[in-house]
Parts: sequence; structure tokens; C-alpha cells
Amino acid sequence: MTWTSFHRRGDVLRDVIAAADRRRDGVLPSDVAGVEAVFADDLELLGTLQLKWHTRLAGRIEREQLHQPMDLRAAVVRAWHRTADELPGVRAVLDAERAHPADEATAEVVRKSAAKEHVLLAVMAGLASAHDARAAAVGADIEREAQATWSASPTAGGDAPTHRQTLLGLLKAALAA
Repeated sequence: MTWTSFHRRGDVLRDVIAAADRRRDGVLPSDVAGVEAVFADDLELLGTLQLKWHTRLAGRIEREQLHQPMDLRAAVVRAWHRTADELPGVRAVLDAERAHPADEATAEVVRKSAAKEHVLLAVMAGLASAHDARAAAVGADIEREAQATWSASPTAGGDAPTHRQTLLGLLKAALAA
């Protein structure tokens, strides 16, 4: 891949993400100008969106845990919420593809990427090791919690995500009062 094509691919990917975020309909935005030129097929585009989500989520988890190192699970859920807030269209596409994959190849890619994401969530929450057989199930529980409490989610229970107050936050509030 040449330097120009690499940058062209990044530009097209930004346009795809912007289209997905505008639409939020869960449909893979393969109709965006330039997609056919830089992505081999819909599966490659979907994989690239999955990678974008995963890397953003992993980075966000690390930042959240810097601010809240004592409640790792809450930091992971908060990171999931904030990543979903930043990439709502991408999240909608990934959720739609999980629910209704286009074909068996897509279903397999989606299953594997979801399992890897679930392991990441469980490990970063301090609830499993990467080699723990139950890590994916634990991570799936964390993801369900995050989805259920995400304010922009169509299945969310309330208007805003629930966040637990930290001891430091409570002390700061008490001192300020």
C-alpha cells in the first residue's frame, strides 16, 4: 500500500464513520464515495470498523482506569459508554451485524471479534485472565450492562448512564459544601 492510498483509505474511513454516525440505522455505509476503491468488500469494511471500535474502546478503558483505578468494572462500563457516545453509528453497525450477519463468513468474523472484545472487557475489569475459559462470558455480561445503561441505546433503561460516585468524589463534594 502506498502512502497516498493509505491516506486515501483513512479519509474514506472517516467519511464512512461520519455517515454511520449521521444515519445510526445500523446499515454498513458501503455507499460512501471511495469505499469500493479502498476496501475489497463489505467484510473488509466491517472488519475495519470493528478494529476502529476495539482500539478506541481499549484506549478509553485505560484512560478511565487512570481516573478510577479502584472500581475497574465501573471504569470499563464508563469507557464503553464513552466509546459508544463517540462512535454511535459504528456501534449500531456492529450490533446490527451481530444480530443479522449478511452471510456465514460475516457471522464468523463477528463472533470472533465479539469474543475478543468480551475477553478484553473481562480482563480490564479485573474479573478474568485472558486465558480463562469464562472470560468471554464475563465480558459479555459487562457489555450487556453497558448497553442497558447507555443513554443513547434504544434499550437503555433511563435518560443517562448510571455512574457510581467514588470515595474521592464524595470527599471532594463534602469539602466543597
